[in-house]
This record gives sequence, structure tokens and C-alpha cells, in this order.
Amino acid sequence: MASRQSFACYTMALMLAAAAVSAQLSTDFYDETCPDALDIIESAVRAAVSKESRMGASLLRLHFHDCFVNGCDGSVLLDDAPGFTGEKTAKPNKNSIRGFEVVDDIKSQLEDACAQTVSCADILAVAARDSVVALGGPTWDVELGRRDGTTASLDDANNDLPAPTMDLGDLIKAFSKKGLSETDMIVLSGGHTIGQARCINFRARLYNETTTLDASLASSLKPRCPSADGNGDDNTSPLDPATSYVFDNFYYRNLLRNKGLLHSDQQLFNGGSADAQTRAYASDMAGFFDDFRDAMVKMGGIGVVTGSGGQVRVNCRKAN
Repeated sequence: MASRQSFACYTMALMLAAAAVSAQLSTDFYDETCPDALDIIESAVRAAVSKESRMGASLLRLHFHDCFVNGCDGSVLLDDAPGFTGEKTAKPNKNSIRGFEVVDDIKSQLEDACAQTVSCADILAVAARDSVVALGGPTWDVELGRRDGTTASLDDANNDLPAPTMDLGDLIKAFSKKGLSETDMIVLSGGHTIGQARCINFRARLYNETTTLDASLASSLKPRCPSADGNGDDNTSPLDPATSYVFDNFYYRNLLRNKGLLHSDQQLFNGGSADAQTRAYASDMAGFFDDFRDAMVKMGGIGVVTGSGGQVRVNCRKAN
């Protein structure tokens, strides 16, 4: 009982801290210091997504993976440096996370427009929103003013990012550690309505979870994901085979038909506490969009450094 109470107090403290940080951020942060910042980011994101539709999901994922590891501080963008090994080679990120060149391009344009003003962490937050919009999803006002961190942690990336093998209870705990509720977890998982997953992350489900995986989907996946470990590990398949490059609610519709690609996906509709919300989103895209907006703003406030803390990196790949 004591440990349960301690965890509840810890979670409440995180939520209060996130609320306090959110109050320090503002949607008009760059209106005076870099008035073209949002237009520059939006234009670059639209160009990148137009060139490769998958890039939208990649940029959304960068923001998520940034915020879940020591807060939204742009640490996911840092290359290895003396004193630390970065997050890019962590197990959830290696051969998987992408979009760094797009961020580099955005940062270069912003430095030309207003030197050392717009943080890399804010670039990720705005690019995530613009990526969702570019693929047909909802928009929201992004709160700005994050500062960039100067270090990264391979160990924290390995430990804090939710794994595709997690059961529902572990997913709830992983999000709760970041001050996010079960409702937040279910709606943020809806980001999997776009993007791809590597064979290595769904092979076990494909060959061992036959009772909860649609047979026709399984048959279509097996040619690109052989059963032998090491064979086709990096081959990708869409998380939402119905509308792979459209941000909609088909992710939840798929779950009702046992078409969740990852084990962690199907956990949202598997006879547990997430079933009702998953079913609701499957029939109410507007409701999903509304909740997704709110959850993205909430996630964007995790562990944020503002004011004189941190720095504004000139190059997103390394500290100044």
C-alpha cells in the first residue's frame, strides 16, 4: 500500500510540474524575436512530407521520443559526444528513428532568419504538429519557449521509451511515470495511424499470437518478416495497413478487428480497461482528434526547461 501511495504522489508531482511549466510556455513566444519561425517550419515540413509521406510519422515520432527521455529538450537529436553516449543508438531508436536531416534543414533556415533564437526542442514540437496536419489530422496551438538540453542518455532512452512488447499494465505505468494518464496513453497511441514498424518489433506477435492477429493480415506480413531471427529484421510494414499515410482513426478500427501490428497496439483492445475508449475512437474521429490535440500539448510540457536554463543550440546535433 505504501509503495502504491508513493507512486501516486510521484505521478501527481509530475502532473503539477508539467502544469507549472506549461504556464511558462506560450503560443506567441517567437512573435517578436522570430516572427517567421512557424511559417519556416511549416513550409519545410510540408515539402519533406510531400517528397516522402512517411516523413510525417518520423517527425511526430522524434517529438515523442524526445519528450519521453528526460523531457522535451531536443536530446534525441544529439550525436554522441565526449562525456555521454546519445540516444540515437538506443534499442528503440537504432536503425529506426529518422528525420534528422529535415530538422537540420529547418534549423539552418531559422539560423539565417534569426540566429540562435528558436530551440531545437521547439522545432520538434512544431514539426510534429505540422506533420499531423500535412497528413490530414488535427491542428493545435503549440506552446513554445523550450530550451535545449546539453546532454543525452542512452540508458534512459533504453529504459523510458515504451516497448512494442509491453502489456497494457506496463504501458499505463510507462506513461504514468511521465505524468500522462491511461486516457493520454490510448489517444497518443493513435499516432500509429501513420508510420511503419520494423519486422523485429512484431515478429513475435506475428508467429506467436495467432489467436489475436487477423489471419489475412498475418499472411500478408510473413513474406516481408520471416520467422528466423536476423532475417529481414529491418523490413518495415505499415502500422495502419488501411490508410498508411492518412492521419485518421483507422488505427482504432483496425484494433477492433485484431489488426494491431504491434503487441502493444493490440493491448488497447484485448478485454482490458482500454477497450471502451478504443471502441469510442473507432467510431468517433472528431472525438479522437479533440483528445489527441490535448494530449499532444500535455506531452509537450514534459520536463521542459525554460527561461535561462539550458541553451538554444546553433546545431541541433551538438551542444554549443
